[in-house]
Amino acid sequence: MGNNWKITDTLTKVFADEVPDGQGSIRLSTLHRETVSCVIAYFGAADWGRYWKVSVKAPEKIETRLRRVELVPSAYPCHKEQDDNYLRIVPGMYPDLLHDLDTEGDGADKKYLTKEVPGQWRSLWLDVTVDAELAGGDYAIMIETETEDGEKETLKADLHVVDASLPPQKLLHTEWFHSDCLADYYHVKPFSEEHWKILENFIRLYAARGINTILTPVFTPPLDTAVGGERTTVQLLDIRKDGDTYSFDFSKLERWIGICRFAGITHFEMAHLFTQWGAKCAPKIMVWEDGTLRHKFGWHTDAQSPEYADFLAQYLTALTDFLKEQGLQDKVFFHISDEPGEEILEDYKKAREMVLPYIQRFHTIDALSDIGFCEKGLVDLFAPGTNCMEPFLERGMEGLWTYYCTGQWKEVSNRFMAMPSARTRILGVQLYLYKISGFLHWGFNFYNSQYSIKHINPYAVTDAGEAFPSGDAFLVYPGEGGVPEESIRLMLMQQVMQDVRAFELLESLVGRERVCEIIAEGTDEPITFKRYPKEKEWLLALRERVNAEIEKAIVIQ
Repeated sequence: MGNNWKITDTLTKVFADEVPDGQGSIRLSTLHRETVSCVIAYFGAADWGRYWKVSVKAPEKIETRLRRVELVPSAYPCHKEQDDNYLRIVPGMYPDLLHDLDTEGDGADKKYLTKEVPGQWRSLWLDVTVDAELAGGDYAIMIETETEDGEKETLKADLHVVDASLPPQKLLHTEWFHSDCLADYYHVKPFSEEHWKILENFIRLYAARGINTILTPVFTPPLDTAVGGERTTVQLLDIRKDGDTYSFDFSKLERWIGICRFAGITHFEMAHLFTQWGAKCAPKIMVWEDGTLRHKFGWHTDAQSPEYADFLAQYLTALTDFLKEQGLQDKVFFHISDEPGEEILEDYKKAREMVLPYIQRFHTIDALSDIGFCEKGLVDLFAPGTNCMEPFLERGMEGLWTYYCTGQWKEVSNRFMAMPSARTRILGVQLYLYKISGFLHWGFNFYNSQYSIKHINPYAVTDAGEAFPSGDAFLVYPGEGGVPEESIRLMLMQQVMQDVRAFELLESLVGRERVCEIIAEGTDEPITFKRYPKEKEWLLALRERVNAEIEKAIVIQ
């Protein structure tokens, strides 16, 4: 065989210098309203970089998309300490970016063009979605490859379609959306028409991958900003002050909500009302006063100042009235301050008491892991870190969310590039078993260094300036023309949400107890957020069992 070609599962990451798993064929199983994928690995056996033409032949009503998995640099793949569940712990080139291939021809004659690298492995990512009208059964997808000098390879994906549809997603999922980073990277004025078009492109993809809740920059979110520093202003509200009275123009916010709803987003998070890690100061808020746009509130404003309290009273009254008019009262979350610790509990309490009279009928939620906030009733909904769930679960709390970020590097699920993909995807099992209502992560598209001291090029810097392990700060890359490019990790997060929906569908057919029994098969101990099967084979087999049980239950009915 002149060139080695293999087809394998999406929990396999193909590194340039490591022979991947794989064979000449693979079995896939899918439901309607689902995207399933596989990986095609190939080795550069020639002494020069040959080009290959790849065709994907699928039956009617089966849509396919083929992309190349690009290697990206990671200067900081993990923290100084790690557990034993990492693929690699050294700087290097890691497979992550999914880049559209050049093509020639159309329809049945369409061919993708890809290049081999002498002496190295590369990979392609194949997505498969089936039409809602496609009957259940078995179908064959053929992948045919050929070089300019006539060498050929053929691979096969045997696709089994279960004649059932995934139910709509109930679990709320937010990946904090950084509108300023898009303006900065593409060098466009915030909320100019160019910016709106870029925002729409990214929001459309955001929603398509199972992310249904979005951080909304009513004013510039006070996140990952150095004390005294600033991020580019992205403030949807036009605010004016005349004497002691503030007025608010919600037209841009209304446009934002319309774009998000059209894309499929159902819930909205309002930007945090106080600064991160302490609620000590007001966020950056720009106000027109005496004909001049002023930096009215910010690091120079004490959180408890009477002037800011007066502003909040007027702002929150006007905002909540607007949100009610939009029919969003039960679909909006307010944040007080991100990741507060026990040492600032009293400051957090004061901040909450300042705003609570104006948001009584709305939910408040924050990413916090100290059980003391729970015991004092300081938050409506809690989002502890995945490594701190036990005290909250022991209290039998309902409506729990959870999150992870750079700090959740040991034992628990995460999505660093250096981690196995199975470690990312296991999250779906955990979310289902523990009846988690929502998942939060801070970085859909954070393209700054830590504390937003400078802007970065995410194609070259994947670790926020050697601050967070590569994979923590963003899920998408800013592609040409204001169009986002996806990552392996984004597709894995979609698989997480699809797994939860599949569990829920099976539960509606056979009951929750039976679903939990199926999940427990092949395990030696109860699955928790810290203890779970690490082998990708177990996770892939689980989803096959679930699909088979769904099919069996449908036949019986």
